[in-house]
Amino acid sequence: PSLEMTLFVTVSISYMVTLMGNTTIILLFHLDPHLHTPMYFFLTNLSLLDLCFTTSCIPQMLVHLRGPDKTISYLGCAVQLYIFLGLGAAECVLLLVMAFDRYVAVCRPLHYTVIMQPRVCHKLAFLVWTSGIFGTLVQSPTTMKLPFCHHHRVDDFVCEVPALIRLACGDTHSNELQISVIGSVFLMVPLLLILISYGHIARTVLAIQSHEGRRKAFQTCSSHLVVVFLFYCTVTAVYIQPRSHFSQKGGKFLTLFYTVVTPTLNPLIYTLRNKDMKGALKRLFGKDRTSNVQ
Repeated sequence: PSLEMTLFVTVSISYMVTLMGNTTIILLFHLDPHLHTPMYFFLTNLSLLDLCFTTSCIPQMLVHLRGPDKTISYLGCAVQLYIFLGLGAAECVLLLVMAFDRYVAVCRPLHYTVIMQPRVCHKLAFLVWTSGIFGTLVQSPTTMKLPFCHHHRVDDFVCEVPALIRLACGDTHSNELQISVIGSVFLMVPLLLILISYGHIARTVLAIQSHEGRRKAFQTCSSHLVVVFLFYCTVTAVYIQPRSHFSQKGGKFLTLFYTVVTPTLNPLIYTLRNKDMKGALKRLFGKDRTSNVQ
């Protein structure tokens, strides 16, 4: 309880940064023709996902941190679970798609425009969102049907699967097995494919003769790798073994990390280290100044 006000202020600031940063990325993509490329198309999808992901849980979290009432209705908990899990699963697949885009750009540069056509990009985006829907429809209904204990205390900041499994008083072995399988499909498999793709990227980049070319390739890919590391490591620690000692003790902190910290850092990582984004911001504000002068 002594940390509630500190957490309230910290989460509020992070949420505002998340809203402003991701909204800026989405607006820049739509306003600046220079950003109409597959890389920024998927980055815009990531920003939209992060906006929806944080909005599905942070406003309720702030209410609980600020006021004496820390309850949520069964329906509210179910809705939060469905949305939260679906968007989280979609983000796992989207990070894999973004890794594939970087692989094609670095390892198959001459075929990039042929492979990553707008039609293909839209199909991949459709796959991302539908995979999220599939993931939550598989896991959420069985979780909400668990025989919950009478105290109904969710020891977490949000209604998510590991916390609800720990709330159950009956046998949860099948649910734990199910979340482990779903976690493997949406976490371990994409992470393995991302690591393989970046292994090929590293080998290709090291073969580049130009120092400037190597620097540019590493700078572009390192941003994505940082996001992958932050997201996958924290989520995997919580979801693969929901009843493990580490998940029970550190799960609440990790939940706070991937619901608050990671979505806040994503726009900062992609904009502060990205010349195209900084150039788009300069062009946008340059136009505004020109319009004001005229």
